[in-house]
Amino acid sequence: MSIFRAIKVVRVFARYRMDTFFPALRGIFIIKLFAFFTPGAWSVTSQYTRGERLRLVLETLGPIFIKFGQIISTRRDLLPPDIADELVKLQDNVPPFPSEAALNIVEATYGKKWQEVFAEFSFAPLASASIAQVHAATLLTGEEVVVKIVRPALKKTITKDIKLLYFLAKWVKRLLRDSKRLRPTEVVAEFEKTIFDELDMLREGANASQLRHNFHNSPMIYVPKVYFELTRENILVLERIHGTRISDIALLKKSGVDMEKLARYGVEIFMNQVFRDSFFHADMHPGNIFVNIKDPENPQYCAIDFGIIGMLSENDLNYLAGNFLAFFNRDYRRIATLHIESGWVPSGTNALDFEMAVRTVCEPIFQKSLNEISFAEVLIRLFQTARRFEMQVQPQLLLLQKTLFNIEGLGRELYPDLDLWDTMKPFLEKWMRERMGIKATLKKLFKTLMTQIK
Repeated sequence: MSIFRAIKVVRVFARYRMDTFFPALRGIFIIKLFAFFTPGAWSVTSQYTRGERLRLVLETLGPIFIKFGQIISTRRDLLPPDIADELVKLQDNVPPFPSEAALNIVEATYGKKWQEVFAEFSFAPLASASIAQVHAATLLTGEEVVVKIVRPALKKTITKDIKLLYFLAKWVKRLLRDSKRLRPTEVVAEFEKTIFDELDMLREGANASQLRHNFHNSPMIYVPKVYFELTRENILVLERIHGTRISDIALLKKSGVDMEKLARYGVEIFMNQVFRDSFFHADMHPGNIFVNIKDPENPQYCAIDFGIIGMLSENDLNYLAGNFLAFFNRDYRRIATLHIESGWVPSGTNALDFEMAVRTVCEPIFQKSLNEISFAEVLIRLFQTARRFEMQVQPQLLLLQKTLFNIEGLGRELYPDLDLWDTMKPFLEKWMRERMGIKATLKKLFKTLMTQIK
């Protein structure tokens, strides 16, 4: 680990008074000492909340720390709500790397001049983020594409910064009394795996291809074609799509888009990805969603950026569907039973006590009108309640939770009167009938019988 990088980190920590961030942190005198000699540091606590200060620290330290903050913002099981809400605001506002470097990467990767691969290549990037930047191009065969290029020497930078994160995690682990619950070393290890997965453009291409297959000819969403013959570990070539950013609500309305249908489509796409396919785009923030408005009465989503994908097991799917339906029906005993049967809370848990705890969380929610109920918030509260009964953290559900927040927020921004209950409940009831009904049972029995015969 570079001593200069470590000193910079301490200076940034001092500037934003990280010594006050964890009241139980011991041995923090070094940061306090730096803060004493840093202009403005002593007034920063009155200017910003603790969540804002943590976000500013990560933004100041650069792209890898920004990415780290984005990922840990999904870990609401480990973070106080005010900090999680602030970290969600982290954006990939990263300056682009020089176009000459992008062309050098293209030519080195393909082993030929860029003109032998592309008829045209836009030197100005369309977008720039912490992992890669995107250029528009035209293939020799005439198709419009986008070329996503991983930042040069990024693996080396990531490796160095991850070593620093491990150092900080071990430091926090030794000094922070609550570190056993926060598990800083495990969080960094999870981040390390995720970010190296995102670096692999072949993996992202495979994700995009699978989603495209899952929604082939769907009127609700279009996923661009992957040009695998030109895709490499550090370069992804995708069909270029043209559309209106989902965040441009004013233009969508001005264009006469059916906003209710668009909002419902968003929920239905989410439900199909999760329950039908168990393969869902887990980074559905507004920057990754466009809308084809050629037919305003039948708008179609267009998705990009497939680096983060979530998958769930059959047990997870049954648990989620059962919990949501039980919540719709205010059947708190069923929610308690599902938690115990799944093994997520200890088998010796008192079901009546757990049922009462769930009722305490959920009943106030029903005092709201249906279109005000946040199912993502319900999920969080259920997890928080279950944690009191020693529920084991389920990492596979955290991406789902984050995605549900994005979809729910987007749906209500598009159409504030969206009734998620009315959209979700029939889908879940049909799904449960298909999975648990007589036909499904006979189908499973036949499949088992054929396996034994073979």
